[in-house]
Formats: sequence, structure tokens, C-alpha cells
Amino acid sequence: MQLYKKKIKNLIILFTLLGFLGYCQELKEASFYKKLENKFVQCFLCPKTCVIGPGKYGFCRARKNIDGTLYSMGYSNPCSVAIDPVEKKPFFHFLPGTNTFSIASSGCSLRCKFCQNWEISQYSPEETRNYHLPPEKVVEYAIKYNCPSIAYTYSEPVNFYEYMIDTAKIAKEKGIKNIVHTAGFINPEPLEQICKYLDAVNVDLKGFNKNFYRNVCEGELDVVLNTLKILKKNRIWIEITNLIIPGYNDKPEEIKKMCIWIKENLGESVPLHFSRFHPMYLMKHIPSTPVNTLEMAVRIAKEVGLKYVYIGNVPGSEYENTYCPSCGKLLVKRIGFSVLENNIINGKCKFCGAKIEGVWR
Repeated sequence: MQLYKKKIKNLIILFTLLGFLGYCQELKEASFYKKLENKFVQCFLCPKTCVIGPGKYGFCRARKNIDGTLYSMGYSNPCSVAIDPVEKKPFFHFLPGTNTFSIASSGCSLRCKFCQNWEISQYSPEETRNYHLPPEKVVEYAIKYNCPSIAYTYSEPVNFYEYMIDTAKIAKEKGIKNIVHTAGFINPEPLEQICKYLDAVNVDLKGFNKNFYRNVCEGELDVVLNTLKILKKNRIWIEITNLIIPGYNDKPEEIKKMCIWIKENLGESVPLHFSRFHPMYLMKHIPSTPVNTLEMAVRIAKEVGLKYVYIGNVPGSEYENTYCPSCGKLLVKRIGFSVLENNIINGKCKFCGAKIEGVWR
């Protein structure tokens, strides 16, 4: 009952917030591009490096050439605004049990055939219903509704980069954390710049096969792996989500190869979330992932030596919980996005005193 009341309260807050919002186009010149001849421009935010003609969008649909100047069309124009449990992102080792003020504008630099948010990711900001919410207002609402963090999420935050970084700068000054859920498809220079303001990033590592990335997502695996290395170098808290799709990225040998790479390049303490696929978007003909496939992936990850491995989209699974890697005791009990019990005190196991990696306060 308490969980239900909390959910209703958050919905009331959201509807109240949206009641004060109204649509207003706010053009913001894009970063990381150059002007070419005949009013063409070239964008360097992501590895696609689109050359964009006048009046046209880049591949992401979020950046538009208007009379020879490239603009970020989602600036201050989120199509999604919500107050979520931080576990929904998912972050299991970052301020558990707290809410995060979540925003997104439409567009994406990938074309994942299984996208769960395709209604916004595969459209431009000029095609969605948006709300005028400038960066300073985002931070103001996060403080007002007792959210210790702001989440840039839902679609692909890289494509509302200017909105994200301007908001993150203000948030950092006010003591609000900045967290991101991303596909990690971004060039090194813009990533390095925004790393100065980020506290935690969950990266969708969609598979460990270059052909899968190219054919199913229209992206590049090596780019995402490099993003993870840069985040690690900048000492940002990292969690990884791997959506397992039957017949596409569920081969045990590929899962093992991915887990070994994570351990060797990021460390054994990076939380890895294996998430269950459900028929979606252009892959409605593919069945849901068998739970035993997810459990097989967990076993592989643990055999490789990863300390914190989870299963997502299977409410009630024992692998939603955090266990002490030293004494094996239950530390954080979860059902869905709700934390029911937390036995981590000052970043340590309450029972044996072992350090539990994460951001707990």
C-alpha cells in the first residue's frame, strides 16, 4: 500500500508540474559542427559525422540545418518529464531508494529494431508533443520535489547534448547529481567535455558482435567500448545494461567474451544488468527471452569474476537483489523498482564489513 501511495504521489507531482508547462520552441545552436559551402554543415557530435543540407536533419533527427546553422531542436523542449525511482534507469549501486528527476527530448543516433521507446527516439522534436522546460527550471523542480539527481534518459541523451550539459552545469553547482542512460554512441571530444559534470552513467552494451551492432542497431561496437573506457578514465560510476534477444545476442560464447572484456577493461565491480527482451517495435515477431537464458548469462558473468550481476524485467527474481560478494548475505532487497531492504552502511556490508562498491550517500 505504501508503494502504491508513493507512486500516486509522484504522478500527482508530475501532473502538477506539467500543468505549468507550455510548448515554446527555443532554438539553440549546436556544438561540435562546422559550416561548409552552400550552407551545408557537418556534425561531429557522434561518429556518423552527418553532412546536412539546408532545411534537413542529421541522422538523429534532433539536429537541423536552418539556413546554414546547425541547431539542437530538443533544447528546453523535453517530450518526456517524470519523477522515477533511480532503480528504473537502472542504477542499483547509486543512491538506492531515491527518486530522480527524468527528462528526454526525441531523436536517436541509432536505429535499434527492438527499441522500447521508439515513439520518441525515432521522431524529431518537431514531431512530438513537447514542454518548455529550460535548464534552470529542471534543476529547480529537482530540488523542489526532493530528487537528489537528474536523469537524462528515455531516448538518447547524446542528441540533446546542449540541453543536457547546460542543465548538468547548473545542477552540479546546486549539489544535484547528474546521471545518464545512453547507448554510448558519441565522439570522444564531446564525451570528455560532459564527463566533467556527470556522476553516473548506465551504458546499453547491446551485444558483443560487430555485425549485430551494424545490422540491428546501425551502430558500431568499438565506439561504445571506447565510450566505456573514457567514462572509466574519468572516474564516473558505471553500470551496464545488456538486453538479451533470443537468436541475436544470446550466444554463451559472446556473453562470456563480453564479460571478460568488462572485467579486464572496467573492473570486476561494475554492475551488469542482463535485461529481458519483450516483442517490440520492428521485432514483434521475436519471442520474449526465456528466464533460463538470463540465468545462464548470470552464471557466465559470475564465473568470469564479475561481482554484481543482475536480471532486469523479471520482477521477483532473486537476481534483482544485491548480495555481499564476501559473506553472501542479502544486502539490498528489491522487487521491480522498489527497495524493500538495505543493509549497506557507509558503503560497507552490515554483516561482515566488506566494502560494497557504489555511491551510497
